[in-house]
Amino acid sequence: MRIKILALACACATFTGATAARSSEIIRTPAYVWSGDTITQGVYMATAPSDTVIVSTYSAQPGYYMGIDKTWRLKNDISGYPRLITPNTLHRAIYNMGLDEMVNAVEPDTTLRTGKEWAGVWTRDVSYSILLSMAYMQPEATRISLMKKIDPLGRIIQDTGSGGAWPVSTDRMIWAVAAYEYYLVTGDRQWLETIYPIIKKSLYDDRDSRLYADDSGLVRGETSFIDWREQSYPKWMQTADIYRSEALGTSVVHAQAWTVLSKIADILGHKKVSADAASQARKLSDAINNVLWNEEKGYYDMFRYGRDNLIANPRAETLGESLAIVWDVAGNDRARTITEHNPVTPFGSAIFFPQIADMPAYHNNALWPWVGAWWAIANAKAGNEAGTLQAIGSVFRPAALFATNKENFNLDNGDIATELNSSNMLWCLSGNLAITHKILFGIDFTEKGLAFHPFVPEAMNAVRTLENFNYRGVRLDITVKGYGDSIASFTVDGHRQEPLISVRQAEKNRGRKLKIEIVMADKPIAPMQINEVANVKAPLTPIARLNGNMLEWQPIEYVDTYVIVRDGQRADTVHTTVYDASLPGEYQVIALSDKGIEGFASEPVSTRPAKWFDIPGERTDMDSEEIVYKPTYSVAGYKGNGFTETDHIASTLTIPVEVDAAGDYFISFRYANGNGPVNTENRCAIRTLVVDGNDVGTVVMPHRGRANWSDWGMTNSLKVPLTAGKHTLLLELRPYNENMNRESNHALVDGVRLERR
Repeated sequence: MRIKILALACACATFTGATAARSSEIIRTPAYVWSGDTITQGVYMATAPSDTVIVSTYSAQPGYYMGIDKTWRLKNDISGYPRLITPNTLHRAIYNMGLDEMVNAVEPDTTLRTGKEWAGVWTRDVSYSILLSMAYMQPEATRISLMKKIDPLGRIIQDTGSGGAWPVSTDRMIWAVAAYEYYLVTGDRQWLETIYPIIKKSLYDDRDSRLYADDSGLVRGETSFIDWREQSYPKWMQTADIYRSEALGTSVVHAQAWTVLSKIADILGHKKVSADAASQARKLSDAINNVLWNEEKGYYDMFRYGRDNLIANPRAETLGESLAIVWDVAGNDRARTITEHNPVTPFGSAIFFPQIADMPAYHNNALWPWVGAWWAIANAKAGNEAGTLQAIGSVFRPAALFATNKENFNLDNGDIATELNSSNMLWCLSGNLAITHKILFGIDFTEKGLAFHPFVPEAMNAVRTLENFNYRGVRLDITVKGYGDSIASFTVDGHRQEPLISVRQAEKNRGRKLKIEIVMADKPIAPMQINEVANVKAPLTPIARLNGNMLEWQPIEYVDTYVIVRDGQRADTVHTTVYDASLPGEYQVIALSDKGIEGFASEPVSTRPAKWFDIPGERTDMDSEEIVYKPTYSVAGYKGNGFTETDHIASTLTIPVEVDAAGDYFISFRYANGNGPVNTENRCAIRTLVVDGNDVGTVVMPHRGRANWSDWGMTNSLKVPLTAGKHTLLLELRPYNENMNRESNHALVDGVRLERR
């Protein structure tokens, strides 16, 4: 990958091209150009004859099931929302399309619909949308939608996800950040009283369930929003392996949720909780920086994965990198470094990079505009003008060419030919609006009031006005003149003041209109780099097996270099497809391309001896009332004489074990869970493991297929020090182990495996 410095005043700049010779050109990449009121991509173009119409000539991939509307025309009354006045007609039209589709997204019950093809309120979708712009654009729908995602136990709901939702998917805590944003918008103290116990219970349940890894301090579970396991993880990874992994994006979300809990507790006078939450937030932030930061790449690793020993997946993951910048996990220096090193393709920053070669486009090999909006906000905060412009283009290009705020786009060609797609997508239209409000006008809701810090690239130099912007009952007409990242003057009704409408100032002027004028300093922003790359596919994942003491794998096409990993550490580099694994350990193989791009590591295989223990009282029948999908045939495939059921009634399993020598042992259980499909629903079985009376961690038994009770797999493993001799293992269902379903927390357990390290 090469780093290219982009001088915004240089006519030869690849990505920005904002010059006197081409004064109407705003953004240029190898894929498209935004010039004046038109975006051109090859033979296709989109233009705005007025601020209520967008006309496109784009034709989607032939044969693709989902067609496109080539024209957008305003359908709804948007006069009650902030009006954008700017010389660029296309910008006005894209903004107005966001407002138009926002109106479409408000359901009759005043909840926010996820997308044209996606009904209902989803925790992560609505929360990210609220944070981008819905908190202040649709405050009532925000409040109602958030409360739709609380269960009868007073917990935040984790939407259905891999293996039965929580705790395989663990990003529900984004709800807490969105709920606090609603408070910053409204100042509603009663709302704080409502959300405080919800956020506290949800975070404490996560902590009590040992969702935070003891060794790394990171959050276990799936990468936030990237919830199709085969789209972002190696094929060998089971959903129990995904629970065992530790992701950047989800860890950043949890760090910010703890920060939010600390702030709310402080406001409400719960000083002990506030201090505890602040400490937890610091620990998580430190863990992210100490464990996931990749000094060689200049950004954070996407996640850590494996079985008994975790290794880094050194891909860049744009949402996680962005949130680390926006929420100050990265710090100023690393924020700048990330924006200069995160790979940028001609269509924009990928969901992650590099791509998985044998997976179609959806999360893999794709750009999602709402993630592009977060990337734009992060670049603006880091002061990266070239990166901000490119990110804005990655949102505005598809909005114009497809005449709607689509869900996602193929990174190879910018088309909508992906596994699933939707028009009128809530978080994408929210990101569209956020670019105008939060970057070009610099609007920021804070505890002190409404702050302003516009970031206007020189290529977008103009006089812009946002009329009728509501802040706590005050109507604001906001004008920003000029360009740059610093304010020369800030006036309210002609009087100079700091760039803030304080809470008190808003209260004094409730029911009035204030005129804000922001004059930028018109000073060039210090040039920074962006990492311009072609879209790259990583090598395929080796399939490695043991043949005696020899580790063997099939050759990968166009690859002649393989990295050998032993117990999570890189042990060797070879140019063959065989390796001597006689030294005991857990082995993996990584294929490395001639350009240094590495794929996923192979499934771990262990040469260490393991010991198996049956569970007392095994049987061959099932009689739990918590069985949701009954088998159509007898359960088969178990070891020994049978299996044991565990549910709310049989909530504790006792397993005596004996080991010959003292040492660290990896403990895991063979289980079956046919109460749901692999990719959805919410009946993941969860238990606390107790060894000789001491809690040592959480055992997770995710779905393995609807009614598929003969499909046995291994749980996550837990490392436990044991002395030589006899020990007692308990699997217990604790109150904080309740899953999202609540009625069914059920699985079959075949036995326990102990492997000495």
